[in-house]
Amino acid sequence: MSCAAKQGSVALTVTIVRLSRRLRLGVGALIIAALAMGLAAPSAKAAPFETCVKGLRTSAIKAGVSPDIVEAAFRDMTFDERVLRFQRSQPEYRLAIWDYMAFLVDEARIADGRKMLEIEAKSLAAIEKAYGVDKYVLVALWGVESDYGRLEGDFHLPRALASLACEGKRAALFKAELFHALKIVAAGDVKLQDFTGPWAGAFGHTQFMPSTYRRLAVDFDRDGRKDTINSIPDALASAANYLKRSGWRPGQAWGFEVKVPASYKGPTGRTRKAAISAWAKRGIRRADGAALPKAGSYGLIRPAGRGGPAFLVSRNFDALYSYNAAESYALAIAHLSDRLRGKGAFRTAWPTDDPGLSRAERKRLQELLIARGLYKGEADGRMGPLTAAAIREAEKQAGMKPTGRPGARILRVLAEN
Repeated sequence: MSCAAKQGSVALTVTIVRLSRRLRLGVGALIIAALAMGLAAPSAKAAPFETCVKGLRTSAIKAGVSPDIVEAAFRDMTFDERVLRFQRSQPEYRLAIWDYMAFLVDEARIADGRKMLEIEAKSLAAIEKAYGVDKYVLVALWGVESDYGRLEGDFHLPRALASLACEGKRAALFKAELFHALKIVAAGDVKLQDFTGPWAGAFGHTQFMPSTYRRLAVDFDRDGRKDTINSIPDALASAANYLKRSGWRPGQAWGFEVKVPASYKGPTGRTRKAAISAWAKRGIRRADGAALPKAGSYGLIRPAGRGGPAFLVSRNFDALYSYNAAESYALAIAHLSDRLRGKGAFRTAWPTDDPGLSRAERKRLQELLIARGLYKGEADGRMGPLTAAAIREAEKQAGMKPTGRPGARILRVLAEN
């Protein structure tokens, strides 16, 4: 799934999930996807679910899952229509990177993250020592993935994965994840009845897919089992282990914002790295006026094209990218980590006259829509199809182009009238 926006002739693509490239899907990604899409109507099932489940039972046992676990998991299992509605849903509007960043790096998430740094200080210090991963980055990742454990998903994962394995796209992928999930239950790490998460199979504070969990999760609190659902130390240490295995380099920053000469025509892209001396020769300077690092290899990224903020990013940014295969996602974690350590917002503004909204602003927008009788739902800050329809009607009434997008302009119009 991906969402994009255009500013002038520049296409701003924000990839939410590339599930075919990485077997994981975090709540952070699911929340953002939910901001931009409505749910398609359920469709007729391609084949009887019960027949498919019989095949899954046999295959699971052949794959090494305990027969007792197989029996418990599939007993009275029914098809979950919701997962296909999520999988088949299409964007109602295109999501600009400034919408993505405004939602994920807002003042509430920053404040909550700083509290978590204090609460989990002892564990974070031990994890940082063990894996060499910056504590601010770990807490930022936690905040983006599950809002510090508040939003871990409520789908029963064996049922959701079985539904996707039988009738969803990438059935083989979800079948494999289902068997990994059942092996996690067999290992005693998660109770079958407590195995919940988002629709696509990720779970826990830091949202590992079952296969990733079995490969990289750790028992950091040494209670005898790996538990990324109930143990914050286990979850954060598992994320640190993931980043370390992905090439995280201790003591190195993810990157920094830069100023690019207007005449610049050189290379851009995360993977097109060059020595810092080469960037200096091309006229690249830090946006905050500080000196460039003395050494290191960096790539230049311009998420909004020539008119927006630009960044030199290191190998550690690549490690963040590997967690969810989207530069926008990696940038959100990177920027949130900087805000948690006390740094400010980007110095260069996004190239738009209609900025994105924070979660509090989204809730306020819904309250204003309710007051006008345009929205019948709850003011919870979640932008579903009903909110999008209400925004479009409000835009029509205000003489604006109806987009359904929750932006600063429609919020201001409703607040002032």
